[in-house]
Amino acid sequence: MSIKSDNWIIEQAEKNQLIKPFEKEQIREVDNEKVISYGVSSYGYDVRCANEFKIFTNTFSSVVDPKNFDDKSFVDIQDSECIIPPNSFALARTVEYFKIPRSILTLCLGKSTYARCGIIVNVTPLEPEWEGHVTLEFSNTTNLPAKIYANEGVAQMLFFESDQVCKTSYKDRGGKYQGQTGVTLPKT
Repeated sequence: MSIKSDNWIIEQAEKNQLIKPFEKEQIREVDNEKVISYGVSSYGYDVRCANEFKIFTNTFSSVVDPKNFDDKSFVDIQDSECIIPPNSFALARTVEYFKIPRSILTLCLGKSTYARCGIIVNVTPLEPEWEGHVTLEFSNTTNLPAKIYANEGVAQMLFFESDQVCKTSYKDRGGKYQGQTGVTLPKT
């Protein structure tokens, strides 16, 4: 298994719609204003956070149950930034829509800019032939409110190609998160 380079990412994005919309270089400034970088890097792609957020709240004293999730546990916000309460979390989605090839496994790591502020980004692997907007999980590990910026970089996707194509892909299994387009809550 080997990691794929910027050359491969650009080629696949232009040919197969691997990532849409796609930036073939690192963007660090928009309209003369500095932003947290996004776009192609040497061995990955830095994704942006869309402006749709679900912020965890305990207003209704719900129990977080992955088998029976109560969507009243979240407050929906659509804005250019999101404030995550202390020791809490929020969900968002990527601006980018992904179509992962059958021989590729994609891993996501949070950007150091956020990690150095106590904000952890978690995303499970994007399996072979999965497609959709990626749901992003942000944990604010600090005892202070934390800010996330929409339309700026939040995490990096790394693409690994197997030396053997899988027997059964995510698409073949009819995965429950296939084709997701918004911030997607847990499904059973």
